[in-house]
Amino acid sequence: MTDKLQLSVVIPLYNEDESLPELHDWLVRVMTEQGYTYELLFIDDGSTDQSWSVITRLAERNPNVRGVRFTRNYGKTAALQTGFQAARGAVVITLDADLQDSPDEIPELYRLITAEGYDLVSGWKQKRYDPLTKTLPTKLFNAVSRWVSGVQLHDFNSGIKAYRQPVVKSMHLYGEMHRNLPIVAKWNGFTRIGEKVVKHQARKYGSTKFGLDRFINGFLDLLVIAFVQKFSRRPMHLFGTFGTLSFFVGTLITMYLIGEKLYNIANQLRYRNVTDNPLFFLALVAIILGVQLFLAGFLGEMLVRQSSQKNGDYLIAEKTGF
Repeated sequence: MTDKLQLSVVIPLYNEDESLPELHDWLVRVMTEQGYTYELLFIDDGSTDQSWSVITRLAERNPNVRGVRFTRNYGKTAALQTGFQAARGAVVITLDADLQDSPDEIPELYRLITAEGYDLVSGWKQKRYDPLTKTLPTKLFNAVSRWVSGVQLHDFNSGIKAYRQPVVKSMHLYGEMHRNLPIVAKWNGFTRIGEKVVKHQARKYGSTKFGLDRFINGFLDLLVIAFVQKFSRRPMHLFGTFGTLSFFVGTLITMYLIGEKLYNIANQLRYRNVTDNPLFFLALVAIILGVQLFLAGFLGEMLVRQSSQKNGDYLIAEKTGF
């Protein structure tokens, strides 16, 4: 297989053995009709059904199929990270394995990347075939994501997306970051982000893996991304700023209390000891907190200078097609 592939299709999956043969055949038909050089990367996220057996059979009859199976379920983010690192195509397409994303969208997504010059194009499912318990949290999450990131997309968590290869190679994902890939791309310097309306199909096999906990985790990871991207390389800018302000406020309160006591003594007025004033203890806490925050920022700066960025390590049980 040539290393100069036009397309890599990364398919994370968990217990989708029924849909995989149909998805594979659909993808192959699209690739053949368009004349693409391609690879299909199936990332089995620790499935407990026959998904891996299906993948190995597909790889035996199609040399363009490659597969990875985790020893256990790590989550979609881990599957995407592994697929991104293994992808060799100039354009990387992701889509879910449940047949709700249509492979017929791939040619236009590919054109938008190669001809229009986009770094990333995200699918927008205007009409969804999902229960209300999934669509409402998704709308809220998308609204918050637009507000936090400034990336104006309608559907951040769409499974079907297209990327230039340098975009996915720049990503270092963990947690539930798969919901925030356009944000990660933007903060990595890839700002040409577009959107395409795509067809969303009703689930044909199995059941949705969505739960409220995934929405909560995704929102928390959005906050983590916002913090890490802004301050991971300059922690003193955050901790040092708040530490200095806290120390300054505590010092001002202390000086005010001492000055007030000295003034009252000089003018023979009633006074009380500084330590008898509740404001003194508030000032003391502010000073201590300020010192601790400043030290945290200083230690963070030292760690940033000494540490090198590392990818997450996921235990892989088997591979095929590599």
